[in-house]
Amino acid sequence: MRQILFPKAGPPESMRVVEKPDPEPGPGEVRVRTTAAGINFADISARMGMYQDAPPFPCVIGYEVSGTIDAVGEGVDGLSVGQAVVAMTRFGGYSDTVVVPVLQAVPVPDGLDLQAAAGLPVTYLTAWLMLMHLGHVGEGDTVLVHSAGGGVGLSALQICKWRGARVIGTASSGKHARLREMGLDHAIDYRNQDFEAEVKRITDGEGVDIVLDAVGGDSFKKSYRCLTDFGRLFLFGVSSFNPGLTRSIFAALKGIAQTPRFHPFNLMNDNKGVHGVNLGHLWHRLDVMRPMFDRIVELAAAGVLSPVIDATFSFDEAPAAHHYIQARKNFGKVLLTP
Repeated sequence: MRQILFPKAGPPESMRVVEKPDPEPGPGEVRVRTTAAGINFADISARMGMYQDAPPFPCVIGYEVSGTIDAVGEGVDGLSVGQAVVAMTRFGGYSDTVVVPVLQAVPVPDGLDLQAAAGLPVTYLTAWLMLMHLGHVGEGDTVLVHSAGGGVGLSALQICKWRGARVIGTASSGKHARLREMGLDHAIDYRNQDFEAEVKRITDGEGVDIVLDAVGGDSFKKSYRCLTDFGRLFLFGVSSFNPGLTRSIFAALKGIAQTPRFHPFNLMNDNKGVHGVNLGHLWHRLDVMRPMFDRIVELAAAGVLSPVIDATFSFDEAPAAHHYIQARKNFGKVLLTP
């Protein structure tokens, strides 16, 4: 099999493609020949040596793939050789062949493009956890989505519109027109506008019911101030800690210094909530995650949810894919294809 290896922390050019023997599925596992693998910001942080959950270098990263089963282990029921699936991988997804437990592989229904299915697991599960499982988003709610043109942002926008919520999104100005076409109610140019002031203006000083923030640092503080009564702030990343192509200790320390402390007494008096979400720490809760993902795949097959695939890169072009994302050029999901 071919894999994209991270030999050590470094820029995108540090990645290289290597050959290894094909893995064999054990009891309760299936082997998948990869059609496409999704790229997430956690992968980029791992490449830079800034993701504490990543395996030690040298390592192969990747949380999600789509493809076709070509071998099954003993005791596997419900899945068979030749079946198209989308799978969640606990690292190792940057491979043309992966082995996963059967609970982490979901059949791809007719009508759902197999390559596009690779864009479902991480972004839609993250957005679903925040908006549906914890946030209970519904008609009449107003939601602020940071980085609305990214993978999680677009997933959140689709879920919110399906549920009847109004959405305010931050994005660079070049993405505003397309976001509005997809149903975004108000766009904020985070490079030239203060999102806190804009939210107050748009909501006539009331604020929003839910904020999704993966920026980190001072943004967490401002997002909290954007909440109205009963508001919920979801923290699921710190992209501002990694502004360049390689890790910056200064940027990380600055971000940590700007990160607010949410005191319990203030939360009680403000009638607001702050939630943290890290999908990578929920592998022991597949009993909860798998039904959510089954529902997401069902809605995608029905056309209610539709992964936006911005670009695909071959394994040999993986460095260019990371450059593309870090330059904030992508609108939606970026995939790797073996």
